[in-house]
Amino acid sequence: MREGDLNIDESRQGEAIHIEQLSSPSTGFKMFLESYGCAMNFSDSEIIASIMSDVGYVTTRDETEADLILVNTCSIREKAEERVRNRLKEFKRYKLKNRRLVVGMLGCMAERFKESLLEQEKLVDLVVGPDAYRDLPSL
Repeated sequence: MREGDLNIDESRQGEAIHIEQLSSPSTGFKMFLESYGCAMNFSDSEIIASIMSDVGYVTTRDETEADLILVNTCSIREKAEERVRNRLKEFKRYKLKNRRLVVGMLGCMAERFKESLLEQEKLVDLVVGPDAYRDLPSL
């Protein structure tokens, strides 16, 4: 962990990432990307948004209009696990209205709770660790 990685204002926890569509043509698919954790995690979220933008996804700050919801997590922050689980339960309700919606959890917390989130609780459709972000478009 780099010095300063923990220096994220608590009010930014759960912040939706939004980037302007600059290069690739849009596919019409919208992605909602929410971040929890350290400063490095927020930086990773910007990289993830850029990767997905390159394959045609546009970011939205409104999770109800998203085709893909990604939650980038970090276990370092206090109470992060509980907050993230509550958000995933909320997103699961959206799937009742939009069967095409894909919900994914990314980051170190995702790896730690993969089995329970994916198989037991069925809160997510995909789990991606921090070393596999570049594989997201193929998942």
